[in-house]
Amino acid sequence: MNTTDLHTNQLDPDHAVVNEICAAGEPWSKIVKRGQIFRIVDLEGNQAVDTLFFNAHHAVERYSATHTIRAQNNLYLTTGSKLCSNLGNVMLTIIADTCGRHDTLGGACAAESNTVRYALEKFPMHSCRDNFLHALAHDPACEHLGMSKRDIPSNINFFMNVPVTEEGGLEFVDGISAPGKYVEMQAEMDVLVLISNCPQLNNPCNAYNPTPIRLLIWDSLR
Repeated sequence: MNTTDLHTNQLDPDHAVVNEICAAGEPWSKIVKRGQIFRIVDLEGNQAVDTLFFNAHHAVERYSATHTIRAQNNLYLTTGSKLCSNLGNVMLTIIADTCGRHDTLGGACAAESNTVRYALEKFPMHSCRDNFLHALAHDPACEHLGMSKRDIPSNINFFMNVPVTEEGGLEFVDGISAPGKYVEMQAEMDVLVLISNCPQLNNPCNAYNPTPIRLLIWDSLR
């Protein structure tokens, strides 16, 4: 990571229209309107933040890892990256990033993947897929869109470090984030943000210690 590539914004948290804490291992969702600025803060460092984006008015349009990777010609996200939908539209643009790199390939932990990767007894452990499903079923921000488990695409893992090996495999290794690091996006359309503040305890993506994050939204700077 080249620290000269990092970009910051001097936005005052006191002026944010949303300033909330998402507890370790919990889901969070909110509508971010076109032009608004959305910031995710890694409060204690190395917390993986599994994140999905949907068109807030038409949920069949949602974040697409394939379209995003192809548009950037890069597996990793940072300042300037455009997060694209399955319809090829830009949903958000990363405008500031003090971490420097975010994962597009690692996916979300689930009961099934925990069992396959780690051990049979890991099946009952809380997972990001559980969080996504719970939010889709119970969160008012999601309920009106009528989504179900079939609507969960591949997610972004903000602050997570997943190198690709020379053989094409993925490694889940220690993060490159630190306390107070953040990533900031400007919405290019009205989007529903759905987050699982990852509860994973089996690999070092959270330093084996899930911690809270802060979510902030500011009104448009345009």
